[in-house]
Amino acid sequence: MASPDQDLGPVLDKDGVRLTVDDAIATVTLTNPAKRNAQSPALWRALAEAGRLLPGTVRVVVLTAEGKSFSAGLDRQAFTPEGFDGEPSFIDLARGSDAELDATIAEYQEGFTWWRRSDVVSIAAVQGHAIGAGFQLALACDLRVVADDVQFAMRETSLGLVPDLTGTHPLVGLVGYARALEICATGRSVTAEEAVSTGLANIAVPLDQLADAVRDLAGALLAAPRDAVIETKALLRGVHGRSYEEQRTAERAAQARRLRDLAGVGE
Repeated sequence: MASPDQDLGPVLDKDGVRLTVDDAIATVTLTNPAKRNAQSPALWRALAEAGRLLPGTVRVVVLTAEGKSFSAGLDRQAFTPEGFDGEPSFIDLARGSDAELDATIAEYQEGFTWWRRSDVVSIAAVQGHAIGAGFQLALACDLRVVADDVQFAMRETSLGLVPDLTGTHPLVGLVGYARALEICATGRSVTAEEAVSTGLANIAVPLDQLADAVRDLAGALLAAPRDAVIETKALLRGVHGRSYEEQRTAERAAQARRLRDLAGVGE
């Protein structure tokens, strides 16, 4: 799927990632369709940089990908002895200390963490294969709009690894522990129909309608006042960490802030 605002000059264009901004909407595009947008540490750093470069005007971030596949996951070059040019191989990483390995993985994760920050709503537009790291990148977003040809799969466990790019928390939150375990442990594909029925995706549309569906959703999100969306997102994100009574209290506090703001009354 091509970026809807690709005629604008990119804010960032490096290592398979392009960021463009059109006022309140930013688009992050994976730009290596020849390799099915396979991922690497350089790409993860570029994703993290895209998050840091977002202007304050941005309210909605669309994540999209060129070509037939959203992302085929980790570039298999990572598993070779030489790894990527200028990068430690996975074999080298495994030989390091626990602290070094933890720090390296934490750095990789930074490209996946900013999509859910409170001041933006992120939408993943997903077509074709979204495997492993590709699945986790789609899960990093707040919302997912998928083409009817989508195939999600978490293949890390099948390779003797675990999903470590922040995907486990949102996956369990969306589909529940039992289904998440089954998806991860078997590595099977999740189709568009199942993704929608389980809450993994918000909507599925024919591939040629994907860009329009995402554009319509972004427009609907922008129709609501920004501060109300931010407060609502924070309320919903915090539900699992609060009891029912704590959530009631959080709702009252958030509404008090909104009413004072609308009335122009300081706290």
